[in-house]
Amino acid sequence: MNTMNNTTPQKPSFYQFFVYWLKLGFISFGGPAGQIAMMHQELVERRRWISEHRFLHALNYTMVLPGPEAQQLATYIGWLMFGVRGGIVAGVLFVLPSLFILSGLTWVYLSYGEVDAVAGILYGIKPAVTAIILFAAYRIGSKALSNIVLKVLAVLAFIAIYQFEIAFPYIVLIAATIGFFGAMMSPDTFTVGAHHGSSKSDYGPALIDDDTPTPEHAKFKWSRLVSFALIGVGLGMAMFVLLTDPVLNNMAEFFTKAALVTFGGAYAVLPYIYQGGVDQYQWLTSVQMMDGLALGETTPGPLIMIVAFVGFVGAWTKEIFGPEAQFLAGFAGAAVATFFTFLPSFLFIFIGGPGVEATRGDLKFSAPLSAVTAAVVGVIINLAVFFAQNTLWPSGNEFDVIAALIGIVAFVALFRYKVGIMTVIAVCAMLGLGLTLV
Repeated sequence: MNTMNNTTPQKPSFYQFFVYWLKLGFISFGGPAGQIAMMHQELVERRRWISEHRFLHALNYTMVLPGPEAQQLATYIGWLMFGVRGGIVAGVLFVLPSLFILSGLTWVYLSYGEVDAVAGILYGIKPAVTAIILFAAYRIGSKALSNIVLKVLAVLAFIAIYQFEIAFPYIVLIAATIGFFGAMMSPDTFTVGAHHGSSKSDYGPALIDDDTPTPEHAKFKWSRLVSFALIGVGLGMAMFVLLTDPVLNNMAEFFTKAALVTFGGAYAVLPYIYQGGVDQYQWLTSVQMMDGLALGETTPGPLIMIVAFVGFVGAWTKEIFGPEAQFLAGFAGAAVATFFTFLPSFLFIFIGGPGVEATRGDLKFSAPLSAVTAAVVGVIINLAVFFAQNTLWPSGNEFDVIAALIGIVAFVALFRYKVGIMTVIAVCAMLGLGLTLV
């Protein structure tokens, strides 16, 4: 129960604002749902920097964008509070700690991955990750698949990617089109309620309240739109030209495309990253991809930071700076992957944010979003099947009973006992380590 405070909070200094996002960057475990919950608790309930309505309005916009919605929400709130510098600080600090932590862990993995202890920990984590993906499909599906049409759409998406290997971007495009035209014939079928739920709790007046006028820097101006578009595209092109190594060049191009099709969160775009990283460019193996997701689950930041792992392993494996500088090559690959994955996210906020602020309460993306979310459930189930096959039949034909039991225990812990993701991963890692040592 919240005790309402009727005094309007004082605007934080830019230093206090900076420290908050830096801290969040180191503790933002739990995937987008956990990260959004953390921000809501801190920014809406405790600090009251932004009201519930404005928070959810921003979240609804980021939900229809490609890219990691939690990171984009952080960027949006930072931009609303302190303009472009606020958006850059909030958005960059949301991912920067993860880049360094994941790069360090990837170096340990590549250097000592064959050590029994490391192999044992990963052995325990892999079935836990499979359970987490299944649980994510259930959690999203239970909210998104509210009628038979959306359930059929999810099944068709699963068949399209599993049986016919249709690329994820096409599935998103088809689903959005179905939602757009379907809503004309049956609006109720494709109407999304409060996608992340809505709360009627009143935490007292907020710094950016329901009726707080849009700040000057957040008002729509054509000159701003054009200048942000030119600066963003120019920055991307300049970085692309500076990357003379063909491997880094390919990474820049591939991860830019990945950033533009990341609808529905990281779980949904992983098949696309797998297709490119493993099959097309051969930067890493399918086993390494599995291990990368396991590492990604254990680090703070958006799960889409798996791109940093893919970039690190790809540049390390290809020895782009020679055999003596593999760590430097790996970090360069991770940095390039991260830069080109997140650059579009900032542009979507700085370019689209003023339009969203100008049309509060009048967003018209709900029908395509509803259809895309339904399709995403099917895609996530496909991903769970892929991981289950690699985890439970590691050699291709012999069923791993112990891995299956670990996976079942993990799923029951998540589903029945509501145990946190980090706890499940930690326990499963210890189980794997213990089994290996025994």
